[in-house]
Amino acid sequence: GYDINNMLDGDWAYVVVKGDKFMASRDPIGVKPLYYGMDAEGNLYFASEMKALADQCIEFEAFPPGHYYSDEKGLVKYYNPRYHDYAKCTDAVDYDKINRSLTEATRKRLMSDVPLAVLLSGGLDSSLISSITKRLSGGEKLHSFSVGLSPDVPDLKAARKVADFIGTEHHEIIFTVEEGLAVLDKLIWHLESYDVTTIRASTPMYFLAKAIADMGIKVVLSGEGADEVFGGYLYFHNAPGAVDFTKETIRRVSLLSTADCLRADKSTMAHGLEVRVPFLDRYFLDDVMTIRGEDKMTNRAAGRLEKHILRKAFDNKTNPYLPDEILWRQKEQFSDGVGYNWIDSLQAHCNKAVSDADFAKAAMLYPHNTPTTKEAFYIRRIFEKHFPQQDAIKSVLKWIPMWQKNTDPSGRANEVHEKSTETVKSIK
Repeated sequence: GYDINNMLDGDWAYVVVKGDKFMASRDPIGVKPLYYGMDAEGNLYFASEMKALADQCIEFEAFPPGHYYSDEKGLVKYYNPRYHDYAKCTDAVDYDKINRSLTEATRKRLMSDVPLAVLLSGGLDSSLISSITKRLSGGEKLHSFSVGLSPDVPDLKAARKVADFIGTEHHEIIFTVEEGLAVLDKLIWHLESYDVTTIRASTPMYFLAKAIADMGIKVVLSGEGADEVFGGYLYFHNAPGAVDFTKETIRRVSLLSTADCLRADKSTMAHGLEVRVPFLDRYFLDDVMTIRGEDKMTNRAAGRLEKHILRKAFDNKTNPYLPDEILWRQKEQFSDGVGYNWIDSLQAHCNKAVSDADFAKAAMLYPHNTPTTKEAFYIRRIFEKHFPQQDAIKSVLKWIPMWQKNTDPSGRANEVHEKSTETVKSIK
């Protein structure tokens, strides 16, 4: 029956047919993509990629996460967790519960009859998942993978430390700026997005996924979702208060299907690689999304780094999960950590490729989600070459940080970043 959706534990997009009845459903957070549309004759279509519908349907859109659709009921929201009401997010932090819950979420995702590995960027989130996975692997060899522009970029250096510490068989994938620029057209076709943040971060992940798939590995665990759940992005430092902080975590989790989940799934599945995300386990979310904002909030002056409670939950002095310099490392967004030169070079390339005369026509050419930079203009131009339909254009939601003057999505644009592109302000 229809209640099956709340009995399932995992990530999915499916259409099930029985006789002349059917039901389509998408997992609670939208880890797996699903689109639906209608053709001129009123026939209903479902597909895991938008491109399969674009030429068939006169209208189409992303299927909302946490919903099912049936011929009898229409569109129904089945996922209604307590944390959707911010006023109910009043639980005190329980560090042992966070530890147990994330460990269990990871353990479930190790079930596999094909080779499995971990993505290890060297940041807190992927490092924790890698460490937990290694502990649960029972001494079996575990492969870890990281990507960057050169061996000395922030993520690769940090990932190396983690791999040595937890004992994985580590692989470093190097890509060049030229390779990144050359793959943009193909990548945007795979991603079905023109969001600048998504494109920046998907490029290194695309090369990483190809290298992993070429080794015969079929499944990887990754750290997506932790920044949304715990308020880990640097702009959360600017939250005006606990209520706003909590509301923003709920908003960002609800939009993951348009951002990090879309990027993680499509840049890996382009090579037939499945990505699993323990931080978005529905039962883990039940345990941590209801923690009160006061406990999650960052405060540099008080020594509370972003995702402070997550770090503390795994700060085991007798049997450490990670080296201290990793456990307490500042947030570095993936597209920055692979090498600051990637974003800088991408912007320079776009600035050169888009003339001032063309950019002046941005509002006329692209009235919906008008590009405000030449980088966004360049990406949008490629997107509309592949997907000129208005419904395709409207399917994309731009990732914009809250509470900061500079709306560039790079973490370096925030004034608290140690390598900020603007003047670094005192954190005291």
